[in-house]
Amino acid sequence: MDEKFRIHTINENTDDKERGDVPGWVLVVLMTTGLVTAIWTIAAPRLSTILRNSLDAMNGIR
Repeated sequence: MDEKFRIHTINENTDDKERGDVPGWVLVVLMTTGLVTAIWTIAAPRLSTILRNSLDAMNGIR
């Protein structure tokens, strides 16, 4: 009898309401990946130029 009560109590404590929305999280991950890719595509040439200029300036100090 005690074993049945314990299993029943464990099952009551596991609510699926708090489990989360898996398709929602997949959508969030896909949208974030898309945004990062779009921003990286636009910003990559400028970032490369900034880095190159900074390194050239550091080489000029020596």
